[in-house]
Order: sequence, then C-alpha cells, then structure tokens
Amino acid sequence: MKIFIDSSIVEEIEQAYSYGILDGVTTNPSLIKKAVEGSKGKIDMEDYIKTILKVARGTPVSLEVIGTTYKNIVSEGIGLYKRFNKVAKNAVIKVPVNPAFTETDKTHFDGIRAIKTLSKRGIPVNCTLIFTPEQALLAAKAGAKYVSPFAGRIDDMLRTNMKVKFDKSDYYPAEGMDDMEDNGIVSGIDLVRQCVDVLRYYEMKTEVLAASLRNPRQVREAALAGADIATLPFSVIQKLLSHRKTYEGMESFTKDIVPGYKQLIDRIKS
Repeated sequence: MKIFIDSSIVEEIEQAYSYGILDGVTTNPSLIKKAVEGSKGKIDMEDYIKTILKVARGTPVSLEVIGTTYKNIVSEGIGLYKRFNKVAKNAVIKVPVNPAFTETDKTHFDGIRAIKTLSKRGIPVNCTLIFTPEQALLAAKAGAKYVSPFAGRIDDMLRTNMKVKFDKSDYYPAEGMDDMEDNGIVSGIDLVRQCVDVLRYYEMKTEVLAASLRNPRQVREAALAGADIATLPFSVIQKLLSHRKTYEGMESFTKDIVPGYKQLIDRIKS
C-alpha cells in the first residue's frame, strides 16, 4: 500500500519525505487554509504550491478545484494542470464526485462529467468526497485515476447518529457497532473495502485511496481491506512506529551490548 501525506504544510511534507516512505501528497482548500493561518508571513499561493510540488520529488500531488459546476470544474482543472504540472510533472486534479449542495440541485453529475472531460485530455483526476461504493464506481467509469472514500467521516457520522461522544482520533471498529449502518456501510473501513471489492471485481484500473484515516489501526485495516493508497495526516504518520514493547526492547538490547561487540561495530563503521 502506498502512503500519501494529507497536508499543505511544507515543513510537515519535507519531514515526512525525509523518512523515505512517502509516495505522494494530497491537499485541499481546508488544508491550505490551515497552512496559511499557521504561517508567520504572507504567502504567495502560486509559489507555495510550486514548493509542495518540488518537495514531493516527482510523486503525485493532488490539487483541488473550487468550482461547483461542470464548466467551472473543467476550466479550473485544466488551468491548475497547465500551470503546475510543468513544475515537476506530478500534478493531479482533485474533483468532488458530486458538487451539489442539496438533493434538489441540478449539478449532481457535474463532477462525473468533469472527470470524464479532464481524463480524456490526459489529466489525472483524484475523485474526492466518496461515501458510497456506487459513487466510486461511477467515478472510475468516468476515468478517475484515484477514488477517495472518506473513512473517518463515515465513522464520525455513525457515532454522531448514535449520540456517542468521541474524539476524531478515537478508533471505530471496522466491523461496526450496535447495528448502526449507513445504507449498508457499517464503518469507514467497510466503505473502503466495498470500494475495493467493486473496482477489483470489474478489473478497473482506478486506485482506491483511503482518506480521512484518523489513527494507526485504521491504516492497518485499510491495508488489510486492499486499499491501494492511504493518505494520512502528519500526526498519524508519526504514530505508525510507536509500540511500548519496541521501546522496552531497545532499552534492553542497548544495556546488553558487551564491550567487544561495541569495539567491533566501531571498527567497521563506514
């Protein structure tokens, strides 16, 4: 499973890439807002995005449109790709699966139509805000390179429906709880698994990008569910190697080093 960082903070992205395990970056307007608000000085947005693209070292970077109609999504998608893909040949355009705000809006299929148009032009698309396998299926049929089911937000919704108090980083069981479900989806990881199952069954090339993952156990379960990619906040990436027995083992092994072994190691250091 590939690992992307879900961040627009350059310092976080740089540090995560220094670990040697990153395969890409996902951004969105909310993450950019967080980066801008946390900045000490004024940000030139174009230069800032170019910096992220360069830091990503040729791996995919998702840049999201803000339009809510077919015409605007296509125009913005083409513009973003033309402007930024030349920086490091790694720009991906992020498009919402359904840009409508209510059931009565006339724009429900504008996202899918835009994905079809952009993909026909050779522009890679990450289809975001996926909450059902059928949304993922339609996005894949339209030509999306990635579909992003939002696991954590499904878990949040289910807990809210049950009137359970929770912190967003709290673990929610992959198998669900208390017979609570959303149209057959019992958890965020279940959503990821069903998206994987549908696209694999029909041998579609679209990759499933598990998004809105809130803790290391969800990352593990996304991998077990067959997700091609997990996109993670920096805070979750930092927790992936944590285990108390690992710390205890390091302390024990270090205490047990005999002088002769240390001398040998010192002699062979390059």
